[in-house]
Amino acid sequence: MTVSSLLFTGLVAAPAAAAAAPAGYQNVRINEVTSSGNDTVELYNAGSASVSVSGWKMSDDSFSQQSFTPSSTTIAAGGFVTFNSPKGLGDSDKLVIYAADGTVVDRVDWATDKAKPAMARCGGDGTGAWMTTTTAATFGAANASGCPSSIPAASKVRINEVTSDGADTVELYNGGSSAVSLASWKYVDNDTTHSAVTVSSSSPSATSIPAGGRVTFNSTLGLGDNDSVLLLDGSGNTVDSVTWAANGAKPSDERCADGTGWFQTSATATLGSANSCSGSGGGGGGGTPTGQLLGGGGSLTSGCAPEAPSGTGSTPSGTLAWPGGLDVTIADNVCAFTTSTGPEGRDVSGLAFDPSNPSVLWAAKNKNWLYKLVKSNGLWVPDASWSATGKQLRFLGGSGQPDSEGLTVGGNGHIYVTSERDNANNTVPKDTIMEFDPTATGTTLTPVHQWDMTSQFPQLNTGSKDDANLGFEGVGHVPDSWLTANGWVDPLTGAAYNPANYPLHGSGLFFAGLEWDGTLHVYGLNSDGTFTTFGTIATGKSSVMDVTYDAGTQRVIATCDNTCGETHTFMKVNASGAIVPDVTYTNPSVMPADNLEGFAIAPTSTCVSGFREAVWSDDGIYGFGSGSSSYGHAVYSGTFPC
Repeated sequence: MTVSSLLFTGLVAAPAAAAAAPAGYQNVRINEVTSSGNDTVELYNAGSASVSVSGWKMSDDSFSQQSFTPSSTTIAAGGFVTFNSPKGLGDSDKLVIYAADGTVVDRVDWATDKAKPAMARCGGDGTGAWMTTTTAATFGAANASGCPSSIPAASKVRINEVTSDGADTVELYNGGSSAVSLASWKYVDNDTTHSAVTVSSSSPSATSIPAGGRVTFNSTLGLGDNDSVLLLDGSGNTVDSVTWAANGAKPSDERCADGTGWFQTSATATLGSANSCSGSGGGGGGGTPTGQLLGGGGSLTSGCAPEAPSGTGSTPSGTLAWPGGLDVTIADNVCAFTTSTGPEGRDVSGLAFDPSNPSVLWAAKNKNWLYKLVKSNGLWVPDASWSATGKQLRFLGGSGQPDSEGLTVGGNGHIYVTSERDNANNTVPKDTIMEFDPTATGTTLTPVHQWDMTSQFPQLNTGSKDDANLGFEGVGHVPDSWLTANGWVDPLTGAAYNPANYPLHGSGLFFAGLEWDGTLHVYGLNSDGTFTTFGTIATGKSSVMDVTYDAGTQRVIATCDNTCGETHTFMKVNASGAIVPDVTYTNPSVMPADNLEGFAIAPTSTCVSGFREAVWSDDGIYGFGSGSSSYGHAVYSGTFPC
């Protein structure tokens, strides 16, 4: 079953000869509509596969179905289609979308003038709250630019859990900071012959919901298989909705995490309390990885002070939706990375799976710490047999405090860590790559080798700690075998790259990401302490925060945080032998827009049901902000296709 936030689907009577609803139809939802002028409708596909809309129909408040002509008969994953409504949409109206067999795909209701200039989902395409836009409509594109700057308190109320197993109970959750009156709010199921019922008249009666609180009530309409719940405010505007297929909502369907995440069928109902999310996943494919829920709770420990994100920028044009599952879990303990040099417990930056042992995830923390993480009860935790509190890093000779940002695992199994500066002298850049032997004993590690490239970046040496902090932010080890198999042209010779020309460099080259301008700098790191510079590669991004080579996709991945709209650019070798951007994806929409500086994808050897784990790290452990249950967590886990 695939169920997603704000999705309204159900089965209604259909002609016997009608085609069945296409696979993935549950992931398509109304995303924007206007009753001003041309009565335009936009549909959005939040799933990981394209969906055919051939033969689909729509209706207004008359519930009389009529065909429409979409801009395309197929909606790509993460894509949009639009159409002009063949029925006039009025000031106070509703819109229902049906698949070819009559299945209700989605529905939205609005009161007078609420769809002028348009009504759109704000706070995430396909998942956000329905709001009247304040600027021109954004049909065919993401809604963010047309949305108001703030979301009203009432729009923070969400359907949080629903069960069709016995009592037919609905739970609402208020994720806002103020109480909301429910006195005149109503709900209705997917049967278009049913009239909406007030929440206050149901049992138990609920007339308001406190900030951060929950209310539950039993549906008087009866909730069955292939059914839905649509929540309306006192004016008749759609607030939220959820759908489920046969045998869904048994024992319950619940958001993972509370109030913000995607719905999944749970093995245990948790009505009136935090969702457990034990059971099968939903939300577009791949299921929910085992682990603590996004928003799953935990208290901040003493001395742990999350840092608000900075550097927000726009998402590059042409960016595609996340191709993996839309569910994301918190995958660490709260404030897990507090150290003696960073008692604030933040600054987890680079991530890298160990290619020879994918059960190990390496993590670099600013202020000179390295962690070996392993899974325990679904969470990534420090390997106590290596060091339960991480190991402190030093520069060659045992001095200094490397501002450790990026890391990768070399062909020799050693850990290579980048540093932008020495935190003991943080106004001066020190762009280095250090090689550490992870089998070395002790709680402090010194490099086997160290390569200093600082002189190549005079623009960072201005006496400003901010400029000095814009150096090597990530690094990835790229195997020679990939470079030669794909015909990479060596910029030093103008001919096909031949590793034999560089006998001391090992089995691959190192791609270091420069935060300053988003370029990749390619190096051969020689065993005698020298290095070979192979020039720079443009990523098309303004910054790079992490770099990884993924054997599964055969791509080098340049990651940027909220500076570039939380995106990952996959780089390939083109027909001319140059490494160029291939495709860019954004993060799953449920994730916060933070300084997510670390990114890693598990090897394909770990694939289950067509998916493998993807992991992110938060440089400021800010989550969705102070007071939220993701506040204080640094590691997030999701899925990526195999």
